[in-house]
Amino acid sequence: MAKQKKKKKRRGFRLFVKIQLVLIVLVLAGLAFYFFGGYAKKISDLKSDAYDKVHSATDETFRSSQTSLVYDTNGTLISVLKGEKDMYYLEYEEIPSDVCSAIISIEDKKFYQHHGVDFKGILRAVKAMIENGRVTQGASTITQQLARNIFLTQEKTWERKIEEIFIATEMERLYTKNQILEYYLNNIYFGNGYYGIQAASKGYFNTEVKNLDLSQIAFLCAIPNRPTLYDPVTHIDNTIKRRNRILNQMKEDGKISAEVCKQAKEETITLNRPTSVKNNYVETYTYYCATRALMAQEGFEFKNTFQSATEKERYEEEYDDMYETCNKKLYTAGYRIYTSIDLNMQQELQSSIDTALEKYTEVNDEGIYTLQSAGVCMDNQTGYVKAIVGGRSQEYNGYTINRAYKSFRQPGSAIKPLLVYTPVLERSYTPDSIVVDEPIEDGPSNSDGSFSGSMTLRSAVERSKNTIAWKLLEELTPETGLEYLEKMNFSKLDENDKRPASALGGFTNGVSPLEMAAGYATIENDGYYREPTCILKITDSSGEKILSTKQEETAVYKENASRMMTDILKGVLTNGTGRGLALDGMPCAGKTGTTNENKDGWFVGYTRYYTTSVWVGYDMPKKLSGLSGASYPGRIWKTFMQKIHEGLEPQEFLSYEPEQSKTEEAVPQENPGAETTENTTDQDQETKPIDIQGNVTEKPENKKDNKSSEDQENPSDSDNNQTDQNPTTNPDDNQQPENPTENPSDNTNQNPAENPGDNTNQTPTENPDEDTNQNRTEADTQGNPADTTGNPTEGVQ
Repeated sequence: MAKQKKKKKRRGFRLFVKIQLVLIVLVLAGLAFYFFGGYAKKISDLKSDAYDKVHSATDETFRSSQTSLVYDTNGTLISVLKGEKDMYYLEYEEIPSDVCSAIISIEDKKFYQHHGVDFKGILRAVKAMIENGRVTQGASTITQQLARNIFLTQEKTWERKIEEIFIATEMERLYTKNQILEYYLNNIYFGNGYYGIQAASKGYFNTEVKNLDLSQIAFLCAIPNRPTLYDPVTHIDNTIKRRNRILNQMKEDGKISAEVCKQAKEETITLNRPTSVKNNYVETYTYYCATRALMAQEGFEFKNTFQSATEKERYEEEYDDMYETCNKKLYTAGYRIYTSIDLNMQQELQSSIDTALEKYTEVNDEGIYTLQSAGVCMDNQTGYVKAIVGGRSQEYNGYTINRAYKSFRQPGSAIKPLLVYTPVLERSYTPDSIVVDEPIEDGPSNSDGSFSGSMTLRSAVERSKNTIAWKLLEELTPETGLEYLEKMNFSKLDENDKRPASALGGFTNGVSPLEMAAGYATIENDGYYREPTCILKITDSSGEKILSTKQEETAVYKENASRMMTDILKGVLTNGTGRGLALDGMPCAGKTGTTNENKDGWFVGYTRYYTTSVWVGYDMPKKLSGLSGASYPGRIWKTFMQKIHEGLEPQEFLSYEPEQSKTEEAVPQENPGAETTENTTDQDQETKPIDIQGNVTEKPENKKDNKSSEDQENPSDSDNNQTDQNPTTNPDDNQQPENPTENPSDNTNQNPAENPGDNTNQTPTENPDEDTNQNRTEADTQGNPADTTGNPTEGVQ
């Protein structure tokens, strides 16, 4: 027995020695790799560079910022972006003690103990990452954050992290803790162009920080961690939650009493933003496009589709981080941003919207008009955005949502050409194919409640027959139809949209006017999609090019199918639901759309020159008697398009190659339970484009005739619109809405700036082609999904 124990000890000892030898070999190999692989020199160079950066810095390094300028397509100055750190800089003695306590409690509890780097914090972050599979805790100290913001980029590489550590430790040798805190609080980003605590105080509360109470100070200190997620303008609920967390941390750290903490958390926060706040639709869209262009340059890959909720959550975190990083540069880097926006066209579109809705003067509690509209115009020659209007113009002291690209509503019948008809025209159907308008069990009816029997596909589109679109999508399959929208970057598609009611605009989240404009511009462009943007190029202050954009085209539809669709849509304006809206002397095509109970009206149309999308409705969806795609939206479209085509030579659309018509009835062999109701929700679930249908892999050499030189104007972008039509109102008869001073719905109007995603859900029981759930988001706010259970018995056109 004793011998066996000795043998075990000897074996254990030999195993221990072997393990130690292996570890020694690994360490030696690592050291050899470190020195002979060049890492020793690289790290030495990083340390030397860090020393030079810190010791060459002056007081001005932490105070100044360069002004960026934005120009329209004609070189006219649109806006000036300046961080204004120099204007609002505070010395340490001028910063309220509560600001210092709040930021240290939430960002760096060991600030006064460490020497620039909290190594224990790094180990905790690594442990948490291993346990959770992703980064869940921050490991950067206040000094490291300052080092990164002032001296480095935001790229996530080991070299940058090592140099960040070297800079932080060197700063701790050169500056006092109070100096570092002063620099930090004057340089951190508080969103919406505000750098530093004083600028944030002036921007959100219109007063100096010394006048704020504890609750307001904690509220501001909640923003820098993730300025997009905790943006008080778009996500004030998130900001409040983090404010409360900061107050709790201050209580635990002994900075405030339990009673003071309780009172501060119970205080209601009310923003008071100055009149100088940027709320111009051109500016907000330009900043959005410029930021995304910089993100793309940094190598960020945009997505709309995800395999799981976890993947989506991770992507959104990465997106927010990169967006904030690139957005900051607009205010400090001294860029010159050149856009495709034509301010003259912008004014024409704004004026067309304002004039059409001028009788509707009702406002909500925030003073914002309750009846709204949005529109986008794209240049078909270039694929760039020329004009973008996110709402009616009015004097309003605060922020107004840019509905053109941030709001999502149900599109109604306006989605049919994109989702159903152009795809089936690729599959042996032609404008003369015979289809049958007949009742469908548990399916939709038409707006007039009748069925017309056999007719051509052309007539079905012109008359916006719901039964035909429903059956054709079943034949095509909803999955296939949605792939076309995914390829055109429709961003709020959902798994629940894979149903026949999507043929009638019954989406979970909806679409935006920008997305609709880009979709119809794809049809006009012979089936090639170009992602909408207004950024032509960005240079530095000395004119050196930072980036320039190139409109790359993605094949979505076949050329001949697109041309057939255009030919059919021409008839909508002469024989169908949009008759009377054709332009004088200029060939044009388009489609109407209206949702249940006349809650949303859409018109999207194009010429060889421009594509324009228009949406009209209430921010909080409710009925507007007489609203249809052909009424206000159609008139806005015609007024605007007529004006911008003045002096342009008429351009005919290119003709399609005749194909053998499909004469048999376009009725699927099986009708597997046409779904009774299609649910639409307010949730903003982002999905990303996926590649579909590889039938067209190369652009046809003979894709388009050259357009006249007059057509080669500034590129324009499209906006997100949704069109559903009233089951009881024929959109062909341009009915006037009821008395504009009356409220046709008892729905409560809400400020889109405060709760842009909280829209009333409605069931498609009257018209499944007109989805009533409208998602109006400022960013990516989610609403509540609708629970629809009614039987869709009436349709829309």
